[in-house]
Amino acid sequence: MPTPPPPALSGRRGQAARNDGAILDAAREVFLTDPKAPIAAVAERAGVGISALYRRYPGKEDLLRTLCHDGLRRYLTEAEAALAEPDPAAALRGFLERVVVADLHALTVNLAGTFTPTPQMDADAVRAAELSTALFERARPALREGLVVDDLTLVLEGCSAVRMPTPARTREIRLRYVEVLFTGLTTDPGRPLPGPPPDARELSWRWLDT
Repeated sequence: MPTPPPPALSGRRGQAARNDGAILDAAREVFLTDPKAPIAAVAERAGVGISALYRRYPGKEDLLRTLCHDGLRRYLTEAEAALAEPDPAAALRGFLERVVVADLHALTVNLAGTFTPTPQMDADAVRAAELSTALFERARPALREGLVVDDLTLVLEGCSAVRMPTPARTREIRLRYVEVLFTGLTTDPGRPLPGPPPDARELSWRWLDT
């Protein structure tokens, strides 16, 4: 999802804000395609000079951190909004749909382990886990027996892997499978889920070597 446009500014401040939005949008496109791409590829895609990029982001890790932290903050915003909705099951469904459309988990899948998170990112990740758990527990009466909150993470990752030739078609197909998967989350066929559920350590393995 493109970075929201910054507030209207004039002169150099306005140009800097526009450049930053273009850089982050370009970085998302470049690094989701190839996490090992050089930072110069981002400048080229954004249509800015490499010096303008380095003024804002001294190195590739700084850019990756900002990109992922922006996604994490968006996740927090969506989770908090969902918790404010009155119907727990509908709130969880809407949350899954919005997170999938925003493509937030693609950042984790592709970029985890490529940079060292900041303490604030670690704190926000803890908060994201708390909010996810709250959403899940609130909706638990409507969910299939045997599910755990970490199952939601893998559902979201699976949807983020779907890519079609156009953004509009990608969005449409992802929402199609959110619907299919949500039916599986809420329909109990009377048999147990195979295998033990994922745990938090399994889901964080990508970050362990940073």
